[in-house]
Amino acid sequence: MAPYRRPRGTLNDPVPMGYVVERAAKDRFDAIADRLEISSAVFFERVVEHLELDERGVPVWWTYPVPSTDGELPIDEA
Repeated sequence: MAPYRRPRGTLNDPVPMGYVVERAAKDRFDAIADRLEISSAVFFERVVEHLELDERGVPVWWTYPVPSTDGELPIDEA
């Protein structure tokens, strides 16, 4: 893979990411970025920018339970 980099000094508030993920997921993510000829960091930023969220601010494809933050009880509608 070629090391694609953004131009130096173009980040406003850079922070390192220390997530531990499955190797297969990282390899797939990096391979997609490589095909686009951009860095994985730039690809990550674009993915986050384009996430479609529902009214709760949760990705529309998320199928796992989401904790309630507004005092509502998790009761299924009948």
